[in-house]
Amino acid sequence: MVEVLAIEITHILLIEDDSRLSTLIQEYLQQQGLHVSIEHRGDIACKRIIAEQPHLVVLDLMLPGLDGLEVCKKVRPQYCGPIMMLTARDEDIDQVVGLEIGADDYVTKPVQPRVLLARIRALLRRFSHHNSDNGNDNELRFGCFEISAGAREALLGDEVLELTTNEFDLLWLLASHAGEVLTRDAILAQLRGIGYDGLDRSVDIRISRLRKKLGDNTGHPFRIKTIRGKGYLFVKEAWQ
Repeated sequence: MVEVLAIEITHILLIEDDSRLSTLIQEYLQQQGLHVSIEHRGDIACKRIIAEQPHLVVLDLMLPGLDGLEVCKKVRPQYCGPIMMLTARDEDIDQVVGLEIGADDYVTKPVQPRVLLARIRALLRRFSHHNSDNGNDNELRFGCFEISAGAREALLGDEVLELTTNEFDLLWLLASHAGEVLTRDAILAQLRGIGYDGLDRSVDIRISRLRKKLGDNTGHPFRIKTIRGKGYLFVKEAWQ
């Protein structure tokens, strides 16, 4: 008897109210071997995300019933997969709010399907890598600061830091390269699989959030320093 192996197909839930755009994206992604289902309403999307637990959610910002930010906020406690925001707006405030409430990446429309596919694959690889490392006890300690890749937890003194997925990933990357200057290009390549285009503010936004949570001086940071014209530096000696 020949044993038939079940192959799990990656399920993408695309939440987009533009029927033409959603169909175009669906057809392209399915040609690349992904299974894509579509939802047009934000209020219904909440129920579907929780019930279906897709491998990844592509979530438009402007939706009928409930906007994308509210959808992300409502489902985060019950959905631990990656959420990619899809927005026609190119404003920092949308990026800040989206990242704060648990979005893992964002793409500004109009976006080419092949670019969206590359970003989806990068995000899926990152989450797949994290899941495979759940039993890994890789830990780093700098004075009163400790971070564990296996537990995906960071502590400052006795306080467990409340970090989003993106914030933890960036903090681990910086800490694991303590004493080295990491450029925005290197950070984006590692975390999102893309290069720095000179406009992307996501790294700066997350650095600012991390500084506040780490008790850094936001005006004159000493734990995560900005090295002008180069990038960011995690200071090993700043945690005593």
